[in-house]
Amino acid sequence: MSSVLQAVDKNGERWLLLLFYVMLVLTMFIEVVRREVFSFSSIWGEEIVRYSFIYLAWIGAAAAVKERGHIRIDVLMQYVSPKVKAALYIFGDIIMAIVAVIAFYWSLETVLVSAKFGSVTHGLRISQVWFLSAVPLGFALILFRLAQSFLRDFRDLRDGKPVYEGDKLFD
Repeated sequence: MSSVLQAVDKNGERWLLLLFYVMLVLTMFIEVVRREVFSFSSIWGEEIVRYSFIYLAWIGAAAAVKERGHIRIDVLMQYVSPKVKAALYIFGDIIMAIVAVIAFYWSLETVLVSAKFGSVTHGLRISQVWFLSAVPLGFALILFRLAQSFLRDFRDLRDGKPVYEGDKLFD
């Protein structure tokens, strides 16, 4: 894999999260100043903040899948063998993949319906497809990260290495 692809694979979500977070904060700051200082606000500012937050949520969900950072009950994991632990992680990823495939399908359906009827946002007056696409794109990224997780777990299981558990928050 080239160094550019490795950098995107390693930090892609971080860069996107940073972009959308900065866009959210700057737009919110501008809108607060406009409202409080100039007694004027725009409808597009609220939309930018809302849609930036939606993209943040879905990209953040994919980043959490990559790092195994989603909330889980892992008290049982401390008492099982490494092979059972790997099997439990793989089972959890399979369940998550099934849910993600179903959600991807139905969220893509929503995007296609919006594109078919040409719906636009109220303030920006641009196609809602750009904003509705956050959900299927998020689930596609989640599925990609789950595929990477499956490959990593099966490789670790085959090589006899402990399964990747992500970075511990409070150790």
